[in-house]
Amino acid sequence: MVSPVHGMRPAVFLDRDGVIVVPEFRDGRSFAPRRLEDFRLYPDAAASLQKLKQAGFLLAVVTNQPDVGDGLIGHSEVDAMHEIMTRQLPLDAVKACFHGHGQACDCRKPKPGMILQTAMELGINLAKSFMVGDRKSDIEAGRAAGCATVFIDLGYTLPAPDSRSRFSPTVPIMRASSKCRKIPRSRASPPIRR
Repeated sequence: MVSPVHGMRPAVFLDRDGVIVVPEFRDGRSFAPRRLEDFRLYPDAAASLQKLKQAGFLLAVVTNQPDVGDGLIGHSEVDAMHEIMTRQLPLDAVKACFHGHGQACDCRKPKPGMILQTAMELGINLAKSFMVGDRKSDIEAGRAAGCATVFIDLGYTLPAPDSRSRFSPTVPIMRASSKCRKIPRSRASPPIRR
């Protein structure tokens, strides 16, 4: 069990699509589902997140959803998807950036705005927290916020983050084997492949 430092608790920040939600794959890239009927959680997501919860972590989804700002999906459709997540998963917070691809904002990853806002709202110790993502922007946001990072490599054609990581304790994380296992984090930890 992880113990909070000075009243602040550790957290695991999770990207949505490709980490807990099955994305749509096209041309070596992943895309967020645009219809509620296409929205599916990974089968092992609930059990894996429950283990993190039992280990003492707060759980927060931080997700870029530019299709809303670009007019490709309605805000209410994404809200319905997030309602499903909050009903089926033990989440403490869900933060989404709805700005389109061309809009400048402080919340869109790789900027750490959503992570920092959630940390302030929930009293999170970022130095004891983790960001789990499947894209370089997720890892950059986590590093900018001061979190340790876990990259899930789904084999996208987009550039992957460098393998640099800072030392952090062993924590349970999701794996493709649909089991939650302890993985020691070192300075050169390899990406996790689903």
